[in-house]
This record gives sequence, structure tokens and C-alpha cells, in this order.
Amino acid sequence: MRRLRAGLLLSGLLLLVAATPADAASGKVVKVLPHHLDAQGRHTLSPSLFDRDAYQAYLRQNPQLRAGQRFDICWRARAKNPALTLRVELRGASSVRAPREHTLTTPVKPSRGLTRWTGLEIQGEEFRALGEITAWRVTLWDGDQLLGEQKSLLW
Repeated sequence: MRRLRAGLLLSGLLLLVAATPADAASGKVVKVLPHHLDAQGRHTLSPSLFDRDAYQAYLRQNPQLRAGQRFDICWRARAKNPALTLRVELRGASSVRAPREHTLTTPVKPSRGLTRWTGLEIQGEEFRALGEITAWRVTLWDGDQLLGEQKSLLW
């Protein structure tokens, strides 16, 4: 009985391995942390997570103190192509201008199954021209193939 179970388990595993393409790229955007930045480019005043959250709440309540936005992105990917692309698409709105869109991109290297963190920022004139960021989407690309995605509620 044990040999029969072991044989069935081994056969199932072999079928699973044979059905999975060996050269297929896979990836995932695990987590996205959007942070407001002040005029000095800080998202917190100390390393404490409590202080970071309190400072982010303060910057949300005082938009005149914001000078940018940073997106810290946790991702993982396996791909034969050593040049992957991480893309952040932003939608902004202001009371005087029509809605605007802006895209941030950066090349990244495959992580071999381990998660990695990458930060992308928008500051200065680009940030002011975009207005209040109302929605975002983060995608991981292998050429023209989408590997992973995370998006805000309003996207």
C-alpha cells in the first residue's frame, strides 16, 4: 500500500514538472508602499515605524509640505532575460487642470526567487504638475510580457 502511494505521488510530481515550461518567466509584485516626501526628501523623521506612520499622516493633513512621492516596491521574478522593467503609472488631478498621467520606469535584474525592494520617486516640477495622486499601478515586465501587478483601489 505504501509503495502504491509513493508511486502515485512520484508519478504526479513527474507530470507536474513535465507540464511546466522550463523557460517561462514568472514574477510578482508582492507589496507597494507609497510614501509622501517632504522638502528634504524624507518620508519619516526616525527609523521607527510608528514615527513613519505619524509623519505620513502629518504630510497627508498638510499637502503644502509635500515635495514628492516615493514608491517602495517589493517584487520577485525568475526570467531568462536579465533586463526586466519595473513600471509605476500614476494618475493625478488638480482643481485647475485636467487629470494627468505620469509613468516612472527602471530596469531591474531577476531576483532568482528572492524578494527585492526597489524605490521609485517623483519630485519637483513633475510632482507639482501631476497634482494630487489619485491612483497608481505598479507592473513588472519581461520585454512585452506582464509578470506581476499591484494597483491602488481607484485604478
